[in-house]
Amino acid sequence: MRAKRSTVNSRPTSPPFAARLRRLRASLRQHRFDGLLITYPNDIRYLTGFSGEASVALVTEKTFIIISDFRFQEELQPLKSRAEIVIRKGGMPEAQTETINRLKPRALAVQSEHLGAQSRVDLAKAVGASRVRDSVGLLATLRLVKDESEIAAIAKAAKVQQDALLATLKTIKAGQTERQIAARLEYEMKCRGADGLSFESIVAAKANGSKPHYRAGPEKTAKGKTLLIDWGARFDGYCADMTRVFALGSWPTKLKEVYEIVLDAHLAAIDAVRPGMTASQLDGVARALITKAGYGKEFGHGLGHGIGLDIHEGPRLFTTTKTVLEPGMVITIEPGVYLPGIGGVRIEDDILVTDRGARNLCSLPKDLQWATLHG
Repeated sequence: MRAKRSTVNSRPTSPPFAARLRRLRASLRQHRFDGLLITYPNDIRYLTGFSGEASVALVTEKTFIIISDFRFQEELQPLKSRAEIVIRKGGMPEAQTETINRLKPRALAVQSEHLGAQSRVDLAKAVGASRVRDSVGLLATLRLVKDESEIAAIAKAAKVQQDALLATLKTIKAGQTERQIAARLEYEMKCRGADGLSFESIVAAKANGSKPHYRAGPEKTAKGKTLLIDWGARFDGYCADMTRVFALGSWPTKLKEVYEIVLDAHLAAIDAVRPGMTASQLDGVARALITKAGYGKEFGHGLGHGIGLDIHEGPRLFTTTKTVLEPGMVITIEPGVYLPGIGGVRIEDDILVTDRGARNLCSLPKDLQWATLHG
């Protein structure tokens, strides 16, 4: 069966960096912060497109400063119209202190979820403890809802990884190791334009499929056994994330039964996606079906998670998560059932929450016939 073409427009669009910065400044005013010291690289990338490491950014109501070093001086030149670039001569702590003392913010927020405890102590000592304020999730909250450029990048990443899997499937045969399959899949993704991998590929043969975060090893594929592949491409910094399960030749009876149950739960959850529902309500749709089928205890993780510049972003889809789904969120739907000593089934697509429901950014088939390999 041929994969359906995605209906998502994956043409590149320009990221609205100025709009993102305005939203951040509005959030700072709302929380009564004079500024924010940004130490998480992907948050800097979100505001600028710059992906170099060992750099920080400082945002106030009227200033936007990036502090970096000589290695990135040339890369930062195009940003000079949007930000002040400080190329430090000495260490980062000294450069931060000098810049903060120049701006004199009364209430400077720091990213407590990303700034180490000792670094915070040192910063407070250097600029004055009364100036430093803890904050959590200021940018993570802004990044929950994706703009058109982000959706296009995720859709392109999904297309790259789907094409790579289709090319890899033609080469899979009994007796290959998990590492051989993972290496081929990663090669095919990079050949098709992936920046890199969203995460280390999970290729789990036979009973290894029961380990949700397994990593490819020396186990070999075999006729009449399953092969779980959880893989992701990164395009323009943005992650996609999918999982499919295959059987070589014929399906083990128990896992064939489980596959149908998991597929029903997966499709029901996608069909149920609506803006305004909570993440826990969506998780409950899939969990109820799997529990009714007698495998509730074997579905031990959440239904999914947000994706973007990070492979795991908000919202988290779990039984206790009260986050309300909004149009523009991109989430994974990945129910799974895991049977130690036998194997596991997880089916995963990337889903855009729309004004009316859901749009699947993935297009690979999921039926049992397609998932049966005859090579």
